[in-house]
Amino acid sequence: MPKILAADDDEHIRLLYSGELNEAGYDVVTVDCGYRLLQKIEEEKPDLVILDIKMTDYRGLDVLLEIRRHFYDLPVILASAYDYLEDEIESIEIDSYVVKSFDLTDLKAKIAEALEARFPVWQPVWQDLPDLSERL
Repeated sequence: MPKILAADDDEHIRLLYSGELNEAGYDVVTVDCGYRLLQKIEEEKPDLVILDIKMTDYRGLDVLLEIRRHFYDLPVILASAYDYLEDEIESIEIDSYVVKSFDLTDLKAKIAEALEARFPVWQPVWQDLPDLSERL
């Protein structure tokens, strides 16, 4: 089961992510501030991070730079309450961006995409072989 670390200073958002994503089959760990996020990544070894872009104690973009410095291949999905930021942060090294909503359909799709990119589904070699049954 993939592990997701959700960092948000809003308790309601953390509870929403934890409940919905657990139901979707993910192991979810949450953290309420940016200062503890790197330590939590080290302890929990998540497969993906959902990062609030604007936390009260630490700017999400600053935390993102630290994540990239120490855990460069860890997928990060930035979450924001503001949809106008999407165009402004395209050049930043994020795997995806979502506008916060109580409907997590978009977030779940982006999580699946990011995890698929990191852990492609394994296919046995024989699936790529041509069907030889007609020649026998």
